[in-house]
Amino acid sequence: MTTKKTVLPSAGLTDAGLIQSVSRRKFFGYLGATSAVLITAASCKKDDTPDGPDDGVDLGSGDVGVLNYAYALEQLEAAFYTKVVTSFYGNATDLEKGYLTDIRDHEVAHRNFFKAAITAAGATPLQDLEVDFSSIDFGSRDSVLGTAKAFEDLGVSAYNGAGKLITTPAYLTIAGKIVSVEARHAALIRDLISNGTFADNTVIDASGLDMAKTPAEVFAVAGKYVKTKLSIKNLPTS
Repeated sequence: MTTKKTVLPSAGLTDAGLIQSVSRRKFFGYLGATSAVLITAASCKKDDTPDGPDDGVDLGSGDVGVLNYAYALEQLEAAFYTKVVTSFYGNATDLEKGYLTDIRDHEVAHRNFFKAAITAAGATPLQDLEVDFSSIDFGSRDSVLGTAKAFEDLGVSAYNGAGKLITTPAYLTIAGKIVSVEARHAALIRDLISNGTFADNTVIDASGLDMAKTPAEVFAVAGKYVKTKLSIKNLPTS
């Protein structure tokens, strides 16, 4: 592996006032234009009930439900990397510490964006999740990077699967920008584990496309680390 530090995307992730580094006034001014659409979408009745958890805290419906779904995943990732950076595993190199700190900053920015976006849409953001990382050995490089790989691959497939559920163009654009950052994370973590595995056939199909997962498939994996019970029964399915 080369010792030259790869420059990851800026944690600001600014886009026409949608991310925290942009002024609060611009942020809410932009979102105000889409709030009515979001609230209307959130009130629409779903056609089908997705297979998966149907009890617990309701993520909601329409675009707001999808935003809460993404917010839950970003909370999980932000909490994980924050713990990693608080006390690095033994023998972590300065390069690895830099990479993992950058990723932590990105995930925190994503988490904060979704919370602000949901609030701006006139809805209530999902409560802070209670996580359970007891199965992870934060003192072990293999355990930390293996979990990071699972989270990043899962995040990419979750955004890919949720794209078709979003009806507001502004949020579809942002989801596309965030999933591209998640894919950069996934590629980096994979190469830290085993150089050259950044795009192997466990995540890329025969057509050269990333995998996509439904919310039910995502929570079947992520649920191991989330103690807060969540309900996806009202999320849109198409």
